[in-house]
Amino acid sequence: MNIRKLDETLSVSPQITVADVAEISRLGYKTLVANRPDQEEPGQPAMAEIEAAAAQHGLAWVYLPVASGNITDQDVENFAPMIQQAEKPVMAFCRSGTRCTVLWALSAAREQDPREILSSAHQAGYDLTGLIPRLLQQAGNTQ
Repeated sequence: MNIRKLDETLSVSPQITVADVAEISRLGYKTLVANRPDQEEPGQPAMAEIEAAAAQHGLAWVYLPVASGNITDQDVENFAPMIQQAEKPVMAFCRSGTRCTVLWALSAAREQDPREILSSAHQAGYDLTGLIPRLLQQAGNTQ
């Protein structure tokens, strides 16, 4: 498991296993978010099994699947209030962590400077420079 902190309330990770859930709980996370569709690729753990492990370890579970490479404005509209209302800290995962990071970045751009968002993503190992036009669009939606 490769957890990468984006800010004080949200960390992301590439695909986790059922066994990882106990460690996520032990590390103090309160909410586990899955942004990867079930059965996206052969061999990935079933979301129902991860959800059951989350419940067993006292984690809130949110299943918000998003298609890889096709994050829509509606996906951001669904992610933003969920992440604001979730019990913190939150750990979100997808195949590589990029989808979760993009969802966070686009929703955070409504309240934060896009340069800070790009810097935080970069420090976590995600290059979102290709997302600059959408970040600026989201930032403009708040004015």
